[in-house]
Amino acid sequence: MALPRGVGETRQCPHCKATILASAVVCPGCNGHLRFGPATGAVAGVLQPATVTAFKIEGSFDNPVAGAPREYTVVVTIRNQRGELVDKKIIGVGLLDAGDQRSITLTVDMAAPPPRNKLPPRR
Repeated sequence: MALPRGVGETRQCPHCKATILASAVVCPGCNGHLRFGPATGAVAGVLQPATVTAFKIEGSFDNPVAGAPREYTVVVTIRNQRGELVDKKIIGVGLLDAGDQRSITLTVDMAAPPPRNKLPPRR
C-alpha cells in the first residue's frame, strides 16, 4: 500500500531546533506549540491526531565506583526489521560523582498521519 505523499516528512522545531514530524502540532522535545488554528484548538483546521504510547521503558543508573567520578553517554539506536541502522543519536552526556544517579524514560508515541491535503502549511 502506497503512503500519501508527505507522510513521515520532517522539519525543524523553531524553538529547540530538534528534528520533528512535519505534522506535529506540539514539539515532543520542548512542548512548544507550533501552529494554532481557530479557538477550537484545531490546528489549520485539523485536530491533532490521538497518540498511543507504543513502547515505554524507564530505568536509572548510578556511579558504581565509590570516590571516582565516571562519565556517561546515552545513545539511542533505531533499526528496521532487517537489522539495518535507521538512525542513531547521542541523547546526552555527563559526569556522575560518587552517590549521583540519573533516571531515563524512553517512550515511542505513535499516531496515524493526517491525510496529505490536511497537513498544516510549512512556515
